Amino acid sequence: MTAVRSRSVVSSAATDGPACMVRHGVGPELFVGFHGWSGSCRSFDPLIPYLPEDVSLFSLDQPGFGKTPAPRSWSSESLVTPSVQAIEQLPFGPLTLIGNCAGAVVALLVAIRLHRPVRRVVLIDPFAYAPWYFSIFDHFLVGRLFYLLTFANPLGRWMTNRSLGSLRSPTTDLVEGFRSVRHFDNWSFLRAVMSVGRKGVHQFASYAGEVDLLVGERTFHAVERSIPQWTELWPHARSQKIRGAGHLPVHEAPEAVARAIFYERRGLNR
Repeated sequence: MTAVRSRSVVSSAATDGPACMVRHGVGPELFVGFHGWSGSCRSFDPLIPYLPEDVSLFSLDQPGFGKTPAPRSWSSESLVTPSVQAIEQLPFGPLTLIGNCAGAVVALLVAIRLHRPVRRVVLIDPFAYAPWYFSIFDHFLVGRLFYLLTFANPLGRWMTNRSLGSLRSPTTDLVEGFRSVRHFDNWSFLRAVMSVGRKGVHQFASYAGEVDLLVGERTFHAVERSIPQWTELWPHARSQKIRGAGHLPVHEAPEAVARAIFYERRGLNR
């Protein structure tokens, strides 16, 4: 099929309003992408060359990222409300939510909050719990200081990317997104996601649609240990390992990810 590359801004966010969302493609099959930590609506750009003609991919700026303002206070409610408002404005059609890394948790929260059916969720490298190395950032004073030392300065980012060499390809920068984020919002987003994660995966049990789990071949051990929790919650979930990818499959293996999301599960060939 011929790839569709058109791009348009669907909504421009205001405080307490719907999240900013960018549309790629014009097809009736609706896919909404939730970026991960330090991401933006551009996080799914590597998939755009592989979109089928019948697909529209809507990519969100989550609260505090890109053009979507940060909430007045951070909570599970403020994580999902702008995205719910944006999606409710979309034309009606078959709907799939794509959650990348921490965005998987937000996508699931949105799926059980929407007033329209979600046929399928695709969770890319999803954590079912917060490992200790993320929990370090949770303390308001110590956690914020540790975050600033690790991600808000070039030396900290360089050291972090070097230390995570086994989780990426040689040319991938796992912390590239931290160069341009609003650091307080980025840190607050992580804390809000972790507060949701502490409630466990069973909070999402009411979601009964299709589930796909896409996991990088060289990802975090915590992601690998999370898969049994997801498949216990949803025995019908399909798990697929993305060969050659680390923790960022969308960037390191975009064609394989696009094939899994847009083609294979829908009975299409590429």
